[in-house]
Amino acid sequence: MESDPMSRRTRRLVPLSQRAVPETVRARMHAPLVVVLGSPAEVVNLLRAGDGAEAVCYQMDLYQAERLREALAKANINAKVTTAPDLWDLPAEFQTAIYMPARGGERELKIDVIEQAFHVLRPGGALVVWSSYETDPFFPSLLKKVFGRPHEVRTEINTVLWAPRAGDRPRRRHEVTFQARVLDGPSCRFVSRPGVFTYGRFDDGARALAETAALKPGDRVLDLGCGCGVAGVFASRQTGPEGHIAFVDSNVRAVALTDLNARANGVTSFQAVASSRVEGLEGGPFDVALANPPYIADHSVARLFIERARELLRPRGRFYLVTKQPEPVAELVADTFGAVDGVPRRGYTILVA
Repeated sequence: MESDPMSRRTRRLVPLSQRAVPETVRARMHAPLVVVLGSPAEVVNLLRAGDGAEAVCYQMDLYQAERLREALAKANINAKVTTAPDLWDLPAEFQTAIYMPARGGERELKIDVIEQAFHVLRPGGALVVWSSYETDPFFPSLLKKVFGRPHEVRTEINTVLWAPRAGDRPRRRHEVTFQARVLDGPSCRFVSRPGVFTYGRFDDGARALAETAALKPGDRVLDLGCGCGVAGVFASRQTGPEGHIAFVDSNVRAVALTDLNARANGVTSFQAVASSRVEGLEGGPFDVALANPPYIADHSVARLFIERARELLRPRGRFYLVTKQPEPVAELVADTFGAVDGVPRRGYTILVA
């Protein structure tokens, strides 16, 4: 009997980055190898156990990819980090694909990864899933559906599943189209996909931002953290054909969707840029910046958006940022812009400067 059951429960919550890589995983790390998503610490922990196996690390987000490159260099691990909207944008040349799913992560993204992993494997190549659950409730049936019956090994705190690619199967792109409008304006349709903010819906924070921003015909608008392009597309309804929208996001799938949605909704002048540092933009200086940063404990992305917006706005340009953490973020805005107002809407605060 477990002498300290509380310690066992605690061990189950230890992140994969701090666990020993199971021998079942180590034995199946055959080159060429692709590691699919995962945090920088998780990927480094895995590849340290790989005895120098040739590896490619796939990420969907440029910010995460940069952090991973830094972590690999610090650990003296030679691996290539690549970003693309889809995993199957990589060539079908890998003998092994390893996926370490986030505990409690987005269900539809997990399905998307498993289905796309099939298409980057050589015939006979294997997908390995290292799950942090001692009894994984989700992946066995999913792998069976895509690959056929998987092999499964359970330990006290891990589940490892693996399955070889056999035959072929059609590609299936997971996407949801939703329709939305702002106030009494025209309705627009948006294609969204797993792994991108506002998947399948018009988020209340993005809606609050779009409802609050005051725009004029001809305005040049910067949409920071654009997701699938919702705020910028609705901004274009006010700026008209003489205006210009610059969409920016670090998620390369988000930027691909934004380009699709802007064209489909008739935005006549726009640029969609994938950047982790809000660089590579044309069409400035801008009249208005709209910012919807992700919630990160140190507010580093919010700080980046605020500082870059100040640099890219024309004198007396207008800045709008949506947040559920108004006090610390308002201080950042005030440090950069000076006076800042807060407008409560839909459970969020729109900071205006």
